[in-house]
Amino acid sequence: MTRAPLVIGLAGGTGSGKTTVAEAIVRAAAGRVAILPQDAYYRAQPDLPFDARALTNYDEPSAFDTPLLTRHIDDLCGGGGVDRPVYDFSQHDRSGETVRIDARDVLVVEGILVLHEPSLRERMDLKVFVDAPPDERFIRRLERDVRERGRSAESVIAQYRRTVKPMHDLFVEPTKQHADLIVPEGGRNHVALAVLASFVERRLAHEGTGGGAAAGTLADDADVARA
Repeated sequence: MTRAPLVIGLAGGTGSGKTTVAEAIVRAAAGRVAILPQDAYYRAQPDLPFDARALTNYDEPSAFDTPLLTRHIDDLCGGGGVDRPVYDFSQHDRSGETVRIDARDVLVVEGILVLHEPSLRERMDLKVFVDAPPDERFIRRLERDVRERGRSAESVIAQYRRTVKPMHDLFVEPTKQHADLIVPEGGRNHVALAVLASFVERRLAHEGTGGGAAAGTLADDADVARA
């Protein structure tokens, strides 16, 4: 990679379909995409007892180690690699493991609040908000947290009522105003996914030719997708 990557911010409520949209970007630029999930950057809290950690509000901005995420974005944009943290949701704390991420032509920064922080937005070339109905988002979060994060259904439901829903209304939903592209119905919106994939492909092709021709816009790609 010789140029700074195309940085895409991918936001939206929990369970909105951000992973499906990220997968569409990966397919459009196979082997050329690095992903930084915001939920890997929850703050470490080893000094708190487990019962206190279990009450963590994961859906407010202060839950994230945004300075570390910002630094990792800068390192990857500079052509370096980073060791991103791994969060252990069963213990409600950062684990001692890391995952090596190397610089690629496309960098996707994905998470519920990546469009909330100005320091993150100013580093993004394209800002996407993935939207979906609340009931679908809740079902997807319930299934994910039980299956992938070792949590009980009861704890997921209690957390949703206590913090997830009110924090979505307070912090997540307002970030839609910062988006360049809103994807309603999440991963089911095949036209929007095609628009996004086409935009990424055109940008990479444009850079591969040395930038001599216009790279096109999202509006151009939307016309193609609807044709």
